[in-house]
Amino acid sequence: MTDSDYRFATRAIHAGQRPDPTTGAIMPPIYQTSTYVQPALGEPLEGYEYARVTNPTRHALEANVAALEGGRHGIAFASGLAAIEAIVKKLSAGDHVVTEENTYGGTTRMFRTILARLGIDFAFVDTRDLDALRAAIRPETRLIHLETPTNPMMRVTDLEAAAAIGREAGIPTCVDNTFASPYNQRPLELGIDLVVHSTTKYLNGHSDVIGGLVVTSSDEWGEHLYYMQKAAGAVPGPMDAWLTLRGTKTLAVRMEAHNRNGLAIAEWLSAHPKVEEVYYPGLPSHPQHALARKQMKGFTGMISLELGGMARARAMVEATRLFALAESLGGVESLIGHPAIMTHASVDPERRAAMGISDGLVRLSVGIEDVDDLRDDLEQALAAAP
Repeated sequence: MTDSDYRFATRAIHAGQRPDPTTGAIMPPIYQTSTYVQPALGEPLEGYEYARVTNPTRHALEANVAALEGGRHGIAFASGLAAIEAIVKKLSAGDHVVTEENTYGGTTRMFRTILARLGIDFAFVDTRDLDALRAAIRPETRLIHLETPTNPMMRVTDLEAAAAIGREAGIPTCVDNTFASPYNQRPLELGIDLVVHSTTKYLNGHSDVIGGLVVTSSDEWGEHLYYMQKAAGAVPGPMDAWLTLRGTKTLAVRMEAHNRNGLAIAEWLSAHPKVEEVYYPGLPSHPQHALARKQMKGFTGMISLELGGMARARAMVEATRLFALAESLGGVESLIGHPAIMTHASVDPERRAAMGISDGLVRLSVGIEDVDDLRDDLEQALAAAP
C-alpha cells in the first residue's frame, strides 16, 4: 500500500517516513549537515549534494504534509510568509494578483510594501462575494490568493466556486489553509491548485518552530517551488523540520480536541452579556455557517469576539491566567491576542476598519486544556472588563 491508501490519522503518523535502514530507529534521523560526501565526482548519493537544496529530514516532512493535503508535491520553507513569497515570485513585473482583503497582516504587509515595489499589482477584495472576485480579474491577473477561514474575522470563502472561477479564467488559485489545518479542510480536493501553511501553527502544534509549506499536485508549480528553495534559499533547518514532523503525528487527535474546545467556548461566549459578537464558523449565527459545514470537517480553536472598545479588550487580555497574551496560534496551549495592536498592527487604521478589525476585537486560540478551566479563566477575565 502507498501512503495515499491510508486514512488521515494513519498518514499523519507514517506518511513520508520509514524506519532508518541503518539502525532501525523508528523516528527519522535529524540530518544536521550542510553538505554530503560524494563517492565519485558528479555521483552524489541519492541525489544529496548540498543541504539548502536537499535534506532527508526536510524531505520526510514535505512528503508527510503532501500526503495529509492529498497533493503530489510538498515544498517546505523557513516561514509561512516565505512560502507565500515563493509562490508570488513565479510572477513578473506587470502581473496582477487578486487576494482576499481580510488576510493575515503580515501577508498584507508583504504584498503592499515589498512585492508591490517589484511591479506586481494586488487587488484586495472580499472573496466571499464571488461576483466581486470575478470582477476583480484582469487580463494580466496571474494568481488568486485566498485565506479561509480568515485571520482574524473568520470569514469563509467558497473554495470550490473560487477554484471554478480560476479555472474558467485560466488563473491558478492558492489558499492559506493555516487556520483550518488539513485535518479540517483540504482545498486541493475542492479544485484549488496550491495550499500554503504556516507550519508554525496547527501542523507543529507545540509553539517551538517557525516554518512554512506549500502543497500542490501541479508539476509546473512543484518545479518552480523546488527551484525557489535552491535559488532563494529560504528553507527550514533539519531540526525545525523534525520538530514539525513530530507535531504532525498527533495532528488528528489534537485537532479533535481543538475543535471540541473551540466550539464549546464559542457557544459559551455567544451567550455572555459582555460579549457583543462572536466570530466562529461553527456557530449557526455565522453568516457562512452552512458553507463552513460543507467544506470543513471541524471549526478549530480560532475565535474572535467583539467587546465594544479598547478599554474592555485591554482589561480582558491582560487579566487571563491560562490564556497567554501572545502572538501566534495553533499550539496546545491557549493564547489570547488583540489583532489591532498585535497581528494586524502593520495594516493602516482605515484598512483595519474596513476589514472589521476594531479596537474592541479580541482573538483566541483555544488550546486543548480542560474546557471548564478555560471557561473559568475567560469568565474572570471578562469580569475585569469595565
